[in-house]
Amino acid sequence: MARVLVTGGAGYIGSHTMVELLAAGHEVVCLDNFCNSSPEAVERVQAITGRPVRLFTGDVRDRSLLDALFRAAPVDSVIHYAALKAVGESVARPLAYYENNLAGTLTLLQAMDAAQVRRIVFSSSATVYGAPQRLPIAEDAPLAPFNPYGHSKAMVEQVLRDWCAAAVAAGRPAAAVALRYFNPVGAHPSGRIGEDPAGTPSNLFPFITQVAVGRRAELAVFGNDWPTEDGTGVRDYLHVVDLARGHVRALDWLVAHGGFVAINLGTGRGISVLQMVQAFERATGVRVPYRVVARRPGDIAACWADPALAQRLLGWQATHTLEQMCDSGWRWQQANPDGYRSQAARPGR
Repeated sequence: MARVLVTGGAGYIGSHTMVELLAAGHEVVCLDNFCNSSPEAVERVQAITGRPVRLFTGDVRDRSLLDALFRAAPVDSVIHYAALKAVGESVARPLAYYENNLAGTLTLLQAMDAAQVRRIVFSSSATVYGAPQRLPIAEDAPLAPFNPYGHSKAMVEQVLRDWCAAAVAAGRPAAAVALRYFNPVGAHPSGRIGEDPAGTPSNLFPFITQVAVGRRAELAVFGNDWPTEDGTGVRDYLHVVDLARGHVRALDWLVAHGGFVAINLGTGRGISVLQMVQAFERATGVRVPYRVVARRPGDIAACWADPALAQRLLGWQATHTLEQMCDSGWRWQQANPDGYRSQAARPGR
């Protein structure tokens, strides 16, 4: 079994991945600065699994912290989530995105080299493709991001290619998998961990659940004049548990392989904003009022995956239905109307 550092492990996808890693018997070390997450998530991961997580609080850009972490808690693999992730915010704050996402990864890789850690699973994104030339999108599609968030992910992928190539040339082979995933939604079936964005959600699904639970008056639909069936944006939504399991499969692949590979994680099915709203209403019986507003900078009309390579290389495919996505996400939001702050605000905590 592997000893795995999960950077950004207290976040939405990171917390679900830690559950799956622990369930598979791996040992887990978590690093998080909690800029968009909560220590409560780590506590709940431990409660769900009955297994410990060693937690380090700090920033992935802090080289001295990383060196100390690798000395104190030796690991053999890294799953790297720590990054800023909102497309719209990246347009407004590009330097912050390059500094966090690119410079942070460079610092991490330097620390990994010093600690002789040669395996990494990187949290990439379908945004590296930009506006797709054809659908579904396969991994050989041109990379053409047109917002800083997507550019930062594509840049890190190139860094990882070069890092692996240099390692092979130096006789110390390294392996990296960049998982280009599409739109994770839903929550752990226990309802104990889920998506808890700081501020106004930048993603559709937590916006829907926050409206449904009464935290927000209505959903903002960013444009109904896209060239799609109903005029709203179309995305490939996959359950976060499926996504987390994809990272565990990628980690297993790294043990037996070297070099760099990029792999899509998606369902292969496109769902529009309005279709998602309707699916949520059917699954939960809760109405979600919405208002159409202007398109967001950096958005595209439609995007869904060709997931065949993940099936071929990793033996992975999405298994959860749209109804399960909606049901689990609503279970989380109902139990935690204010996210992890709901628990922290209770008497005695």
